[in-house]
Amino acid sequence: MMKRTCHLLAFLVAAFPLGANAQDDGALVSYQMMKPETALALAQATMDDCRERGFQVSVTVTDRFGLPQVVLRDRYAGPHTLETSRRKAWTAASFRTDTLAFSALTQAGEGLSGIRYISDVAAIGGGIPVEAAGTLVGAVGVSGAPGGEMDHACAEAGIEAIAVDLEF
Repeated sequence: MMKRTCHLLAFLVAAFPLGANAQDDGALVSYQMMKPETALALAQATMDDCRERGFQVSVTVTDRFGLPQVVLRDRYAGPHTLETSRRKAWTAASFRTDTLAFSALTQAGEGLSGIRYISDVAAIGGGIPVEAAGTLVGAVGVSGAPGGEMDHACAEAGIEAIAVDLEF
């Protein structure tokens, strides 16, 4: 009987290690991100939608960490639109929210208003996080349309154009 109990105890200890938790699964992490081809398709679809609306814009697509993967500037888009589109995409990726909503949350007098003073934050519409199966895989930022709402609409159209590619 004692031998049987020891074998059972040894099995349980081996099968269910003590102190292990769901977070402790090794020294490395895995994550999803868009392939460059997908990021390029997103940027192109976004720019095409803005062109159809009559706007010349810059589009930046970032990875999940806010680092640029693709940057496109239409021929007549203003020089300021490059940096602004990058900052919108960075803000959307960093705060995991679209910059149109972020703008409202960070208005003067709101509890989060100080966030607007962080370097590279762009609290104006036109930046949207890109998700696949509920996981952040990147962000898109648009600048150059007349107002953040129109930049936002172009970004939404670009994401919609590649939505099938993002489904697992």
